[in-house]
Amino acid sequence: MDITINTPALLFPAISLIMLAYTNRFLALSSRVRTLHDKFDSTAHDHILHGQIKNLRYRLKLIKNMQALGVLTFLSSILCMYFIYIEWMIMAHWIFAFSLFVFASSLALSLLEIQLSTKALELELSDMEGLEDPSVIEYIKKKFEKD
Repeated sequence: MDITINTPALLFPAISLIMLAYTNRFLALSSRVRTLHDKFDSTAHDHILHGQIKNLRYRLKLIKNMQALGVLTFLSSILCMYFIYIEWMIMAHWIFAFSLFVFASSLALSLLEIQLSTKALELELSDMEGLEDPSVIEYIKKKFEKD
């Protein structure tokens, strides 16, 4: 397969958008950390608060790694373009494959972080009684039974 200098350049908009999304997630998470820090200082230390803090620490590590992999994808795409420019095509192919692998890894970490954010919300809701989470099928059945 032949790749041109435009091939790795096609990743640039995707990488830029995903880095923006990662930064937004980081900013939202940092705001939540500050809120929990104030709550931690002013209240008794309950198990829900401890669970949230543990979840946030892990998610912060994931976001840091997601961003690092995104930057590595950017740099490897630039390096690939350089190797195409100097016509070292074998190296360009390897670097491009590496950049795709790193980008996929970043997206996989993003999926994991999204799953953890859902668990954090479930933990937040866990102390509310009578609000059980029905399965999707039970939810649909209830909707049709009311009509």
